[in-house]
Amino acid sequence: MAGALPSSILYAESTFNQQKRSTKYDMKKLRIGFLGTAGIGRKNWKAILNSGNSIITAVASREVARSREYIADCQREHPFEPAPVALGSYDELLAAPFVDAVYLPVPTVLRKDLVIRAAQNGKHVLCEKPCAANVAELEAMLAACRRHSVQFLDGVMFMHSPRLARVREFLDDGQSVGPIRRIASAFTFYPGEDFFRTNIRADAALEPTGSLGDLGWYCIRFALWTLRWRLPDSVVGNILSQSELLPGRASSPTEFAATLFYAGGLTVDFYASFRAAKQQWVHVGGQNGWLRLPDFVHPSNGYEPSFEVNERIITVAGDAKCPPGADPSGFGHATAQDTRMWRNFADQILSGELNEEWPGWSLQTQKVLDACHESARQKTVLKLQP
Repeated sequence: MAGALPSSILYAESTFNQQKRSTKYDMKKLRIGFLGTAGIGRKNWKAILNSGNSIITAVASREVARSREYIADCQREHPFEPAPVALGSYDELLAAPFVDAVYLPVPTVLRKDLVIRAAQNGKHVLCEKPCAANVAELEAMLAACRRHSVQFLDGVMFMHSPRLARVREFLDDGQSVGPIRRIASAFTFYPGEDFFRTNIRADAALEPTGSLGDLGWYCIRFALWTLRWRLPDSVVGNILSQSELLPGRASSPTEFAATLFYAGGLTVDFYASFRAAKQQWVHVGGQNGWLRLPDFVHPSNGYEPSFEVNERIITVAGDAKCPPGADPSGFGHATAQDTRMWRNFADQILSGELNEEWPGWSLQTQKVLDACHESARQKTVLKLQP
């Protein structure tokens, strides 16, 4: 970044360098900064620690005290050496010379500006989903990343699981499933009634697509991956319930269902809800057979994830066994899909080459999500442009 750095950044850099000299710091690791202190970042904290090729060097929030508290909480369970430095503004982190890439768990409506500014500062980006408030915003974000030669990846962890490669083998063998006729999925959880009054996902001013964006993104992503990124011809979306309209807060979808229509009669149905008990399944039905993942978003056994093909259980052998007494579904262990995501992200950046497919995954998903939301708002069948 041109010009003199603010004194706060110089002080943070000096603090980090002092800590670095007293530890076995590996300069080959990707240096990651957290833009925000959202709860989901705590899971990613552990995954980054266990990635083997990444380190968190800074955390920024609107108040430096909040950043310090967040770092202290995370360090107690999963400590980095040296410890990340606390910053009191997003601007400071975006300018920090000891940060190579940023993680964005901030509300969706804030992401466009932060991603563009991160790219302008040469920072690579791992962005939570939904990536943007709409396709136009995401296209602007991705254009900035291309222009400044930085990597963009969204935080869909299951895309980095070795299970997908095995699923693809059965989808492509021509026999097990055959020509696909229907894909159905559901991703839901019921967080309790306080959620609908206090959580940002129930506020359209921060999360315009509510449960569609938070949960439906995964359903859409799996279907598009299964169909090799083919967009549907048309969609029908339905907002089944929405959060209460409160003073100073807009209403957002809390329960959403949609059908995607493809040429030849193929359909994709999904249900994304904060009103139903936890479920995360996908079923692919074909002319010859079927394939089912009862836990497609986060496997119940992250060490050896499995799926079903025509009543046969297929287990994907992992790189390690679950330690005795450990939770096999836990986040962030060395072979978990979230850890693999961060490892893949860092490997790609450290290779010096950009992965052009990753931004494309996000854009295709955003296009379908936008179409579903607009169809529900207009209460009509919405055709997608080729």
